[in-house]
Amino acid sequence: MDAALDGPSPLRRCVAEALGTGLLLAAIVGSGILGARLSAGNTGVALLANALATGAVLFALIEWLAPISGAHFNPLVSLAMAFRGDIKLGVAAAYVPAQLLGGFAGVGLADAMFGAPVFAQATHESSGSTRTLAEFVATFGLLGIIWTCSRTRSAALPAIVAAYVVGIFWFTPTGYANPAVALARTLTDTPTGIRPQDIPALLLGEAAGTATAIALLTWLTPNPHTGSLVRRAPDRPNLKARA
Repeated sequence: MDAALDGPSPLRRCVAEALGTGLLLAAIVGSGILGARLSAGNTGVALLANALATGAVLFALIEWLAPISGAHFNPLVSLAMAFRGDIKLGVAAAYVPAQLLGGFAGVGLADAMFGAPVFAQATHESSGSTRTLAEFVATFGLLGIIWTCSRTRSAALPAIVAAYVVGIFWFTPTGYANPAVALARTLTDTPTGIRPQDIPALLLGEAAGTATAIALLTWLTPNPHTGSLVRRAPDRPNLKARA
């Protein structure tokens, strides 16, 4: 059948996920580097710059790439959408490595643009039970928003997700809510880096937040019409034609 009628091919969809995740990580790491350099030691200003740049780029990326892949840029979102039946499990399984590879590439790109050592192991600490709890909260909110608003507010979802991501930079001490983001940031020894040994506890919080959000929202909305993450995309017939 004509590709224009069938929608983007699986390869194109995976490339879109890798591209979007990569540019998201480039925005996170790059704005973190520049914010630290320009803020003259004022960490509040640096964090504000990092949060606003990340939210703005995320909004643009979702609007750009959602018609191709759904603009997940997050393995947990892809798996949740597969669990709900919005996309096939095989699609989610293909998205995850694409997102991870894209994330690592984005980190390397950001470091190269700012003259930082490329793929250097992070030394910034992000450990402790408080960080695990923070990742639970951040991920619970993100997945809850996507699970509900993709069905009820699909046109506004890019802005809602971007606004929430800006917010979690400030009301949690982590604000990752994404395994691809957390893992990729182990390979940048810049202000946004995360020590590799801190990753397991963060991923535990993210997984628990995802599972809790799905369980609670399934109970709160037991008979919703089928929805999807953003705009109309393959395997999501009820989606509106962007996150």
